[in-house]
Amino acid sequence: VLSGCGVYDGTEIHEASAILVHLSRGGAKVQMYAPDVPQMHVIDHSKGQPAEAESRNVLVESARIARGKIASLAKLTTADHDAVIFPGGFGAAKNLSTFAVDGKDCKVNREVERVLKDFHKAGKPIGLCCISPVLAAKVLSDAEVTVGHEEEEGGKWPYAGTAGAIKELGGKHCVKEVTISFPAHVDTKNKVVTTPAFMCETELHHIFDGIGAMVKNVLKLTGK
Repeated sequence: VLSGCGVYDGTEIHEASAILVHLSRGGAKVQMYAPDVPQMHVIDHSKGQPAEAESRNVLVESARIARGKIASLAKLTTADHDAVIFPGGFGAAKNLSTFAVDGKDCKVNREVERVLKDFHKAGKPIGLCCISPVLAAKVLSDAEVTVGHEEEEGGKWPYAGTAGAIKELGGKHCVKEVTISFPAHVDTKNKVVTTPAFMCETELHHIFDGIGAMVKNVLKLTGK
């Protein structure tokens, strides 16, 4: 499930690509979705600033990553899929929810909430990385997730405050690394698998490997 195209106002492209590579390597068939809604705003990524008087659609922008092969999130049904995965990027906190603005008081997009609840009720695994675990913390209340560490540690974990927000949302936060042997957290009760990804300032290959651990565990939980 994508949230646009670009780290500051949509899906983190490297995360989406890493997920797709690991799913392909794991032999999974993939269908991509995104909500058909306007973005919260548009960021000029060369400046890191909002582009005034510009608007974009989340589904249309997500189609860039999907190479055009994408459907509206409203069409995603649990019966047709064994698992669902959400990449990170600020789009998860801006377009799939209002977390970027409202923090613990955020609202989650209606279709995103439906999908999370439906997969959870069906006992099918849910994978999330980077900032997107806040979605599970909000919707599934008792979910165990990770966004990495709970202290910034000199800038290595610049978004460490998110861990506190997850606790305020009713979720349980578990401290995890990106770069060691077990960089993904598996909540076996809820079948929720999370990994920090770009919540950590580290080399790209470590993030790629961590996402691989998340995908591998999601696929394992499908039992196929």
